[in-house]
Amino acid sequence: MAVLTVRKYGDPVLRRRATPVGEITPEIRRMVRDMVETMYDAPGVGLAAPQIGISKRVFVADAGDGPFAMVNPTIVATDGKWKYEEGCLSVPGRYWSVTRALFVRAEGLDLEGNPVAYEGDELMGRILQHEIDHLEGVLILDRLPKRTRKAALKEIREESLDVHRFA
Repeated sequence: MAVLTVRKYGDPVLRRRATPVGEITPEIRRMVRDMVETMYDAPGVGLAAPQIGISKRVFVADAGDGPFAMVNPTIVATDGKWKYEEGCLSVPGRYWSVTRALFVRAEGLDLEGNPVAYEGDELMGRILQHEIDHLEGVLILDRLPKRTRKAALKEIREESLDVHRFA
């Protein structure tokens, strides 16, 4: 297993809609093992394949009950609304209040190619939505209100300039 580099905001792969996985190969399983190790090393609670530079519809997560992977996931049901602070490994060190569905059910495949469903509210629901957003090329910044997003982007741009101030 290997810890991989997490792609940061600005990397074009994060804005592309990921392609479906046709066959779950040994390479996909190895990628998932590396993704789990990378997620824990970061540390985070979820990681999507585009975040490691691979435009495939796969994510890994751990909401506290151990790691799991979903291949070709889709959200099939949502209910309610919940605003809570959320971060992203591709925008490190930043957290924003994001409104998402309170309850979510997602369906996809496990690593054996069998149909699988995960559902949950609060943290689990938030993780499912956040990681599936990554597979659609949607970032946490896109979920922010316009004014908050504008301020966040300005902050990120200023930080990336590596400005040196002199007294």
